[in-house]
Formats: sequence, C-alpha cells, structure tokens
Amino acid sequence: MSGSGTILVTGAARRLGAAVLRDLLRQGVPGDPPVDRIVAVDLREPLPEDRVEGVETVAADLRTPEIASLIARVRPHTVLHLDVLAAPSQAGGRTVMKERNVIGTMQLLAACQKAPSVRRLVIKSSAAVYGCAPRDPALFTEDTQPHRPPRAGYGKDVTEVEGYVRGFSRRRPDVAVTILRFANFLGPDVQTAFVDYLSLPVLPTVLGFDPRLQFVHIDDVVQAVRIAAGDTHPGTYNIAGSGLLTISQIARRLGKPTVPIPAFATSTFGALLKRAGVADFTGDQLSLLTYGRVLDTERMVARLGFKPQYSTAEAVSAHAEAAGLRPLISRRSVAAVEQRLTALLAGRAVRRESRLLSEDDVDLADDNNGRGYAEDVPRQDDAADWREDG
Repeated sequence: MSGSGTILVTGAARRLGAAVLRDLLRQGVPGDPPVDRIVAVDLREPLPEDRVEGVETVAADLRTPEIASLIARVRPHTVLHLDVLAAPSQAGGRTVMKERNVIGTMQLLAACQKAPSVRRLVIKSSAAVYGCAPRDPALFTEDTQPHRPPRAGYGKDVTEVEGYVRGFSRRRPDVAVTILRFANFLGPDVQTAFVDYLSLPVLPTVLGFDPRLQFVHIDDVVQAVRIAAGDTHPGTYNIAGSGLLTISQIARRLGKPTVPIPAFATSTFGALLKRAGVADFTGDQLSLLTYGRVLDTERMVARLGFKPQYSTAEAVSAHAEAAGLRPLISRRSVAAVEQRLTALLAGRAVRRESRLLSEDDVDLADDNNGRGYAEDVPRQDDAADWREDG
C-alpha cells in the first residue's frame, strides 16, 4: 500500500505544532493511507520537549522566498499552515507578528500556487475575524459579516490572511482549502494572551459587562486539524466547545476574585499590564472582555464531522486543574446545596398540593350542605301554594 504523500506543517516548533505532528504520526489522516513523510517548518529549532522523532525539521523563514524552494524540493501533498501568531509576545513585537502572519502567509500561498503537488491546504485562523461590537448577534455563523470588522491586531491579521487564502482558492480550484476559525485555546501547556489574563491573581473586568465566551481544548484543536487534512472537508468552519460561560462564571470556577474597571480606563490599565510584562493585553482582548463572542458550530458537526470531546466548561476545568486552581466554592458543596434546594422545593410543592386538596374538600362539603338545605326545606311561597291547592 502506497503512502499518502508528504505533509508539510508550518509553525511546528511550538506546542501546538508538536502536538499535531505527534497526532499525525500516531493516527495519520482520516481516510488516507499511512503518511510517507512529514516535514516540520519553523523560523527556529524546536525546544527539546517539542522535538518529535520521525519528523524532518527544517528551519525556514516564511517571509522569504526560501519557502518556495523548500516546497519545490519536498513536493508536499498537504500543507497545514499553523504559523499564525495570536500575540505580539510570541513573535517579538507587533511589527514582526504582522510580518510573520501576513507576509509569511502570502509567501507560502505563492509557493503552493506554483507547486502542482499540493492538493490540500489547511489554515489555522481565529474567531477574531468577527470582531467584537455591542450589536453583534447572539451566534456567529461562518457567513456572518461583522458589525465592526477588526481594524488592528490579531483580528486584522487573520482577516487579511483569510482574504489571501480565498484568492489562492480561486486561482487553484483543484486544491481543497479548509479554514478553521478557532475559539480561544485552553488546556495544559497552552500559552496565549487569554491564558495570561486568566493567570492573574485578580481578574480585571469591564464595569457593567459580563461577556459570554467560548473555548476549545487544545486536544480538540489537534484533532480538528487532523480531520480537516482530509480532502472531503473544504470550506470554513467555526471550532469551539459546546456551551458558554460568562466572565463571572469563569472567575468563580477558577477561584479568582474580580475587579471591575470603568470602560474608559481599560486601555490604560491594559497598557500598564503589558508594559509590566504581566499580561499581553491588546485591543482585541479588551473588546472580547467587553462584548464577548459565541460561535455557531452546527457546520463543524454536520459537515466537518467533528464533535469536540471537551465542552467550554470542561475546557475551563481542565485549565484550572492544570494550573492547580480551585474554585471559591467546591463542586461538592454546590451539588449538596442543589440537592437540599430540590428537596425543599419538592416538599413545599407536596404541602401546597395537600393544602389545595383540603380546601377543595371543604368547598365541596359547603356546596353539598347548601344544596341539601335548599332541596329539603320548602320555601314560604311553595307552602302558600300548597295551602291554596288544599
């Protein structure tokens, strides 16, 4: 049996890339023969704990033409583009981040366009393309146009990336292109701007707002990428765990107190935290903490055939467990209170029903007594009529 060809993975030196490589080696691509060859590409060499045996590692800068010569040399059948950075700290600054995200993607797509071997392309995108605004819908579908498109930061980067990908898809209709718009990642060893926020001893919130949020566990991210590598799932998909949580609920589950900050002061406060190196607060982050965002994942289940193992609440719990955090009130205590409350309400319902039945019995007895008196005792008019007849 021949293999499924060569798979090229960008952004492979980070934790997500390493997890995807291990998953591909272990399980392969659904519906395909075993993988012949996997080439891992990144700007730097992977750390020892992220190095994967059985994978060819190549240090290459996607912003330069060397990616074109690499693709021409290895002739990949499938390209998984994971090198789209979400935080400036991951790239060494906002300017470098934008160059790697946008210019790097442009160079990669140009190289893939010239490579006849490429038949599949999977792009790691983000729900940040929808932006955050007060008039946003309750659920974002893949076809929803944002009321306030991202104008800066990571959201603008992924918007431009998706635009270039759509252009590539028109020029190479023979390539199955899949765009995965992920919610925020959570789970062991996840390092993102939102994880930095959740790691603060006190969670700052926007005064007067309690946004609804979704998350996706890192294990589900890896599985979604592997499933999307099949050629039967082209298109754009929202990827998120089921359910949602508000910031206040997340804080209680993590055992973190919150401090509300007026909206006009959030930018200054975020800049102070970023300058201190405590958390990588960006405009996208502050907008998300104000208005929130929830994704419609019906297409993910129906067309991609993917159902995450972790719900949003379970992803938060997994993060809390990995970080060694405990909720302010334990689940056991909450369950005990719920049981007592249920028993109390059930007892009250039984007593109320018994009281209503007793009142009905009294009313029925009164009615019977009233009817008996009226029927048994003749009226005075009737008595007079009887005398006249007699």
